[in-house]
Amino acid sequence: MITDTHCHITCDELYPQVEEILERAQEAGVDLMMVMCTNKTEYLRALDLKFKHPELLKVAFGFYPGDAQDITQEDLDFLRQEAMSGRMDVLGEIGLDYYWDTSFKDLQKDLFKKQIELANEANLPISIHMRDASRDTMDLLEQNAKTPVILHCFSGSLPIMEEALKHKMLISFAGPITYKNNKQGPANVAACPVECLLSETDSPYLSPVPHRGHRNEPAFVQATVQKIADIKELDFEEVNQQIRRNFEALFAAEKSDRNSVDPSASLPPASSQKEQALASIPSFLEQFDPSWKEVIVSEEENAENK
Repeated sequence: MITDTHCHITCDELYPQVEEILERAQEAGVDLMMVMCTNKTEYLRALDLKFKHPELLKVAFGFYPGDAQDITQEDLDFLRQEAMSGRMDVLGEIGLDYYWDTSFKDLQKDLFKKQIELANEANLPISIHMRDASRDTMDLLEQNAKTPVILHCFSGSLPIMEEALKHKMLISFAGPITYKNNKQGPANVAACPVECLLSETDSPYLSPVPHRGHRNEPAFVQATVQKIADIKELDFEEVNQQIRRNFEALFAAEKSDRNSVDPSASLPPASSQKEQALASIPSFLEQFDPSWKEVIVSEEENAENK
């Protein structure tokens, strides 16, 4: 029962082999993965996969900060529709990235804030991308976020992590903590209470040792969990089970909060909403865009021809 809390298996690079990737993950003991989607195509693919593997997958969808210049009101309207639908489990990854380009910081901040506010409205946890933008990211989260926060693939400083922990954010670690020259990552793991950490691959990126140099996939997350256990001088299974409890607590809180918002409302409980949303996925996909089947079929054919 190993958990990969952040994997991009519906991206163009991995999706043609996605069923093989899921099979290898399960063979490695990974039985829960959160599929991260940064555009509509990835999200539609993820919904189809979740319908086929409801116990194996959770789905996150949000607009990546680097794409802020391209996001339209139509995109935001679609995200709102899905955030309210019960088909999404997490809103993300969202956040700020000043590493590649600092020329549109204000656009990034505006998109980030809008998505935080939408997560608040839909009562969805948020998964955060934060690169070379720690102070601005933390300020916006502290001022606006009202739902659980995951700091994905954390690579920030120890003071930033301590600040995040004071606000009960979860800290997620990926393959870089296994790299020989990475000193900050292991130091952060050592300082992070096991009750506050998660494991992830961020596949297809950042493969952990001993898989470095190969395309990453969820099956490799156990190497990261093992490194966390080694750093903290704990048993692998003890750490592994705690990570699962930390991750599942995100959704227990979501269910509790949704059921307590308005006792007089006629909506079904959150669990029933999720079940109904899952059952409606095929009809939703056809209603949204009949070509979704063509997208999936074409990718499968491409995989067969490789």
